[in-house]
Amino acid sequence: MGKIYIIAEAGINHNGDVKIAKKLIEVASLAGCDAVKFQKRTPDICVPVKMKNLMRSTPWGEITYLEYKEKIEFGRKEFDEINEYADVLGIDWSASAWDIPSLEFLDIYDLPFHKVASALTTNLDFLREVAKRKKITYVSTGMCSWEDIDKAVEIFKLASCPLVLMHTVSVYPADESTLNLKLIETMANRYPDIPIGYSGHESSLSPSIVAVTLGASVLERHITLDRSMWGTDHAASLEPAGLKQLVGAIRKIPETIGSGIRTTIPGEEAVAKKLRYWL
Repeated sequence: MGKIYIIAEAGINHNGDVKIAKKLIEVASLAGCDAVKFQKRTPDICVPVKMKNLMRSTPWGEITYLEYKEKIEFGRKEFDEINEYADVLGIDWSASAWDIPSLEFLDIYDLPFHKVASALTTNLDFLREVAKRKKITYVSTGMCSWEDIDKAVEIFKLASCPLVLMHTVSVYPADESTLNLKLIETMANRYPDIPIGYSGHESSLSPSIVAVTLGASVLERHITLDRSMWGTDHAASLEPAGLKQLVGAIRKIPETIGSGIRTTIPGEEAVAKKLRYWL
């Protein structure tokens, strides 16, 4: 087992404030994560028509759902700041595009990877556009059938685009009893030539550790400065202390799992001589 690639999903937990976004980058860096990830949308495309005019209570008052989505969306200025700050801290960054114009916007930056959210894994036209970039792409599989996943895999293989499938349960936060982490092994058997990762939405730490021991080579977890903050994803996110604790535990797993080859280490030989009185 090699080093686990750990992605801190900042998502939209910045609530439209680039200062909070930069603090989240710092949290991810200090915890020892490999990357921090945000999201990028064109709200007029991504918000379903039936939801656009629904009213929502927000820190900006009673506004429509579309107006809320526009309030928290970052543009070139904010992503330039994110790009610069991540570079200063020496941490990878990327963003999940939710539509083709957003994907084209992200082409401005030299992103190390793309991420496809579970909701978009059945959007085949979008997948084809992502696969054209031929950058390693993490594809979440929440809400998907095997047929859905098979179609996504075929698209990336035809494009010769490197792919990692992420086991995901798309509930925020997800109850531990619903996580079905054995699917990581099932997916690895079904797609033996594709790495499998885990994108967790539970509020606890232990399932992520179990996921890695079951073979997940990539781990993604939502992060926040404070789980009591206003917003949709904070309750399913890890606070700084929890993230640091999780990363520390994950980093130990490859060494503690070892090779599986039975050997007697020098320290055991000394103990054997001490305790085996009949020899």
